[in-house]
Amino acid sequence: MTSVTVVGLGAMGRPIARNLLKAGNEVTVWNRSSGPAAELAAAGASVAGSVSEALQTGTVLSILANDQAFAETFLDSDVLSTAPAGAVHVNLGTVSAQLAQRAAAVHAEHGVGYLAAPVLGRVPVAEAGALNVLVAGDQGLIERVQPLLDVIGTRTWRLGDRPEQANIVKIIANYLLACAIQSLGEAESLAESTGVDPKQLVEILSSTFFPGPVYSTYGTLVAERHYQPAGFSTVLGRKDLHLALDAAADQSVNLPFGEVLRTVFDQAIAAGHGDDDWSSISELQPRPQTAA
Repeated sequence: MTSVTVVGLGAMGRPIARNLLKAGNEVTVWNRSSGPAAELAAAGASVAGSVSEALQTGTVLSILANDQAFAETFLDSDVLSTAPAGAVHVNLGTVSAQLAQRAAAVHAEHGVGYLAAPVLGRVPVAEAGALNVLVAGDQGLIERVQPLLDVIGTRTWRLGDRPEQANIVKIIANYLLACAIQSLGEAESLAESTGVDPKQLVEILSSTFFPGPVYSTYGTLVAERHYQPAGFSTVLGRKDLHLALDAAADQSVNLPFGEVLRTVFDQAIAAGHGDDDWSSISELQPRPQTAA
């Protein structure tokens, strides 16, 4: 049995904590709002009263919404100074490369190990313990937490010794997802305008040129206009798009389609789709009013 804390009990954090519990680990949880923590307590988790208390297990997995939430929780106070000797913090969230570098430095100053391990997969994938884990950092620390990563995912991809390397790969993956969603919205709008069933279009594409979960899952969401509950919101999608644009600017790399997507996401949020699934950006395309 391993003692581990999960910090951040949003849509992804809750199933991650549940799977760790089911695997027989001693799980402590902490969340800024109490409701999700109470839910996990009913399933057998202990609830920490503070982040400092959460760190006392010595192994922390966090999955917070953005750079600001992460920094406010772990970096903008002396909370890390309360961690026990040999503690390790695994950040499963999607953050900027700059934040990853800062986090690694601040953790090192306090003698706390730091790994970046953002995950690929929507909520049902997390519930199934089938995430792909992108990890980077000290290889010895990765070996130490690998049994926990094996619980939440089906494969761990080791990407280097610098935490930001894992974050860059996750940012690239989400950028490509955004590109795919936009192209699906355009394609399905054209299909519908000529009377073609968009669901059949998705079946054709995902069975031939583009097999896999991206076109089948998001293509179906677009075809059915099914945006709630949001597996990943438009607001979070815009955040990750901006991470990609910022990373590209830092490396003097041009992402021209990214600039188009910036406008698309801003328009979708202005149209009221901020809390919808990010596949809702397709609603900016003209769609027949009779569509389901």
